[in-house]
Amino acid sequence: MHMTLRHSPADGIRSLMSPPTAQPTQDITAPARYEQVRASGDLPSPKGAALAIIRLTQKENVTLSELAHVIKADPAFVGRLIKAANGLNALGRRPVVSIQDALVVLGLPAVRSLALGFSLLSEYSGGNCRNFDYNRFWARSLATATALQALVMRTRVAPADEAFSVGLLAHIGELALATLFPDEYSEILGRALPDAVETLGQYERDAFAMTHCELAASMMLDWGIPKLFAEPVFHFETPEKARFVEGSRPHAVMYALALASHVADVCLAVDAERRQKMPQLLLLGSKLSLDAESLTTLCDKVAHDWQEWGDLLKIATTTVPPFKELSEAPQAQSVDAPRGGRLRILVVDDHQSARLLLTTMLSRLGHEVFEATDGKQGFDMAADLQPQLAIIDWMMPEMDGMELTKALRQTKHGRGIYVLILTALEEDDRLIEAFEAGVDDYMTKPLKPRVLAARLRAGQRVIQLQREIEKDSEEIRRFAAELTVTNRRLQEAALTDSLTGFPNRRYAMERLQQDWAASKRNKRSLSCMVIDLDNFKKINDTFGHDVGDTVLKQTAAALKGALRAQDVICRVGGDEFLVICPDSTLDAAVAAAERIRNAVETVPIMANMLNLASSVSIGVAEREPAMPDIDALIKRADQGAYASKGRGRNCVSVFHPD
Repeated sequence: MHMTLRHSPADGIRSLMSPPTAQPTQDITAPARYEQVRASGDLPSPKGAALAIIRLTQKENVTLSELAHVIKADPAFVGRLIKAANGLNALGRRPVVSIQDALVVLGLPAVRSLALGFSLLSEYSGGNCRNFDYNRFWARSLATATALQALVMRTRVAPADEAFSVGLLAHIGELALATLFPDEYSEILGRALPDAVETLGQYERDAFAMTHCELAASMMLDWGIPKLFAEPVFHFETPEKARFVEGSRPHAVMYALALASHVADVCLAVDAERRQKMPQLLLLGSKLSLDAESLTTLCDKVAHDWQEWGDLLKIATTTVPPFKELSEAPQAQSVDAPRGGRLRILVVDDHQSARLLLTTMLSRLGHEVFEATDGKQGFDMAADLQPQLAIIDWMMPEMDGMELTKALRQTKHGRGIYVLILTALEEDDRLIEAFEAGVDDYMTKPLKPRVLAARLRAGQRVIQLQREIEKDSEEIRRFAAELTVTNRRLQEAALTDSLTGFPNRRYAMERLQQDWAASKRNKRSLSCMVIDLDNFKKINDTFGHDVGDTVLKQTAAALKGALRAQDVICRVGGDEFLVICPDSTLDAAVAAAERIRNAVETVPIMANMLNLASSVSIGVAEREPAMPDIDALIKRADQGAYASKGRGRNCVSVFHPD
């Protein structure tokens, strides 16, 4: 079989081994900060066979046989590719069993995205960020991918071929931050509460000037994933704040992604939390016109497919109860709410009879109770449940009550738990040991219901005080976050030219210094242009500064429109502009400069009923090994601009010292 795979313009994707040429749009990214982290070269990127597959898909007129030959070199990817193709197959069609059939079903963009996603999964299955759970991250991403594909196929809100890869990469910003800033991000994850999406985003913005959603959207656009998917990735964690038109495709894709991510959260939650997440799941389903029965049936299939994918990719998954069962309301308990509020309590005891007695007593008092059979299980459950109070038996095998208490006090979530220890002995030395280990209170066996209720009320008073302190601290953090945002906006204003909207000279020098360092480190080309407006002083003197400002703004618009995607233009003087050209040889920069010159020459300038002509003189220079610093590069380009002036203006020149 010989078939040629042709690229459409939307399929274009630059080499993943060089800086991007497609800039994300301003409204969904943090451009300045993203440029900096991208220049570091440490962002997660594909490797090995996946990189070869991606590079081949970039070629024009690549054939099925050529692509299949490269794919066969990675047997693991072959199996994943065929499974993904069968996931898109319509019911009743014969199953896909060959690489060629899989390529026909999926299409070139989907194959490229799958190679990217599976490569990142293999290459970044672990890392140095201590509080980042890599295994859970990929299990959640896999569940999101499975759910998004199923939802897109059901609702037809978007093409289904790339939905799996988009779901797999939707949270990639979290992995990128954990990779780029392992220590700082670990500290943030230790402070942020689970499911506190906005708080985590604010911490990220304060620390890195962007959130994981902004970073993920930027990375996906750079990788060539369509804007239809990348924009919803920016907003799906807080869809109520998005400004998409209701009923539009981006609006529908955003809610499909939000629902897919929530399905993943239900799959990964502990049994006690799954039912609590169901109302939000049904609410998100209603945004896509999915009734409860259809949605729960779809989710059951997602859970089944998720486990199959987990087995194929060696990712740990869990058994999920039927979603219809989770969505049904539990039997109501006729228990009055306890004074001081309902508590979430963890009981840790190796004796079943003791656990049963405590659970019965606490439930009758109106509290929410969870059980652990030993210290190790109690420690794990405390991390997931974050109880307000823990009742722990002192004597247990493996990890006793003292060891568990000390371990909890060494974690952020454990420090705030009110710990009540159970003991059969009331010896002074033993009790002193317990309090020094971090215990808040104790009870002796056998337990007495009235005494237990009194102890709990004492604990509730302490817990209420902790809540008030946390509320005050949150208000302080919110004020600090607002102050940080204000400062950042002031900093951005300090780096921007108010007339043209271009970055100013200060930004230009900082950016050129970064690109200079990256060019030396990676042995890549770096060029720049100095652009002078011709006869600008004469225009100012003849027609006034208001006309001069209009000429500047309209000429700046023409310059911007003629630039390549990777070029950065800055206004560094009255009528002088500097263009930074990363990864550009001298010949490429000269060609770009000639295009800019022609664009300015052919665009009419309208100012105060005047039709004026405009032109520019441009000097171009490339970094050479003998150049000591950026000043030498700028000076060489400036000499070229001066030479253009000497040649009669409206031309491009390269100055050669010899």
